[in-house]
Amino acid sequence: MSEYDLVVIGSGFAGASAALSYCEKAAEEGRSGRVAVVEVGAEDERSGGSRWTMAWLRVYEDGRLDESWKDRVQETSKGLADREYCLALEREVPGTIKYLESHGVELYQHWENDVALEYETDKSIKWPVGGGLQIVNNLLTHFQSFDNAEILWETEAVKLSISDDGRVNGVVVRGKDGLLRTLTSHAVVIASGGFEGNPEMLTQYLGNNAVDIKPIVPGLHRNKGAGIRMAMDLGADTAGQFDMFHSEVVDSRTSRPDAVIWGHNYGICVNQEGKRFFDEGEDYLFAHFELLAYEVWKNQNQKAYFITDKPVMERMRPGWVYETTDLEPEEGATLAELATKLGLDPAAVEATVQEFNNSTPGGPFQPEILDGLGTQGITPPKSNWANKIESGPFYGYPLEARITFTYGGLKVDTDARVISRGGAVIPGLYAAGEITGLFYHEYPPATSSIRSMTFGRVAGANAVKYLTEIGAPDSAAPAPQVPSTTQVDESALPSVPESEAASKAAEAAGSRR
Repeated sequence: MSEYDLVVIGSGFAGASAALSYCEKAAEEGRSGRVAVVEVGAEDERSGGSRWTMAWLRVYEDGRLDESWKDRVQETSKGLADREYCLALEREVPGTIKYLESHGVELYQHWENDVALEYETDKSIKWPVGGGLQIVNNLLTHFQSFDNAEILWETEAVKLSISDDGRVNGVVVRGKDGLLRTLTSHAVVIASGGFEGNPEMLTQYLGNNAVDIKPIVPGLHRNKGAGIRMAMDLGADTAGQFDMFHSEVVDSRTSRPDAVIWGHNYGICVNQEGKRFFDEGEDYLFAHFELLAYEVWKNQNQKAYFITDKPVMERMRPGWVYETTDLEPEEGATLAELATKLGLDPAAVEATVQEFNNSTPGGPFQPEILDGLGTQGITPPKSNWANKIESGPFYGYPLEARITFTYGGLKVDTDARVISRGGAVIPGLYAAGEITGLFYHEYPPATSSIRSMTFGRVAGANAVKYLTEIGAPDSAAPAPQVPSTTQVDESALPSVPESEAASKAAEAAGSRR
């Protein structure tokens, strides 16, 4: 008899959703077998990167996924992304939003009037109060209310085991004592993230200087790509672009997690020589910001500087665009003073700004639309928001790129089942979250969190279906006392100290909800 009905590797959005979904669906069908979540991190650092993110959800007020997203994925991937998977996500997202809210996750709709995001059909986005930490706390607390549920902290998943007839039937793990043991189970869900915390794999797929790009938040250092490798060892196929990743530019002065400087569109970016190197206004903020980060890492020696002036700061502050960092911008009454504070050559910065100002007629500042106000006769151009930088005081931030997640991962179908290189389903193996590959070239943002939770939920429910189909007996377990989701004592939920980044951004945005 198996030790567990299901083992889930990873406790972030995807893993927590899969484990809870399984327990609830299994209870409905009268199953009472044990479920284990295997987490390499310690309990006090629970859930990797999920706890740190603000977890923006690209979702309408009525809970539907933004209609433009699936087409944007096809456009940016040049047709390489799995369209059926994208359509499945679109169908499932409303159910995920209801699922979150039914489990105590408080969401609010943020309406954005000051920034051109990426989609014009509805300039709003859902935002969980308390950020990602609130989500994982609530989901894991509900999971642990089941008597047949347990979380194995500080336990590393090493490889998958298979039965004599070729089904995945467990996970070999290593505990704190360094010893290996096998957790036998009827099915496994891998939800352990990408390989952004593995310098060896980053170098293998990204090439030179991959070690220079640091994770954007704590917890990501544990994402070593182990889940990808253990599934590939069984013949799993891959999807997504392995030599590309999602990244963001942060304030390089601070150690604060996720200290993103969002509004690069509304000024200029210069390198160590004080020269522009990028079209800051080529596209919407959400469609463009990761391309700047990639350029800063790949070609600018991880050093860049954002420069703007008083009208921009007066329009954007307070607000999330420049206040996710915990430090005030560098400020100078003159460009020369600002350049000195940033460690740049004042004459070079003044010459760059003068050239920029001479290339644009200027005009009203319209950050909420692609305004078409572009430069003429300079390289690189600025295609939108080419407002003159001339009204002091002047402001700036030093920037460096940080990695958020990798694009390459396992290939799955719309039921979250892992697919072999020959196109067959690998029996008993599921995957969800950023371990699954989807994106190529660019990431249409504010969908990674909702994708992880959605297909985690799908994986857990389908694992129950699979066990029923193969006639798997319950693993050894005490009879569960299963409360409904409305019966969980909310006072038992852990307090949700918002990640500082999420807290400050939410507070800043609060007046503009």
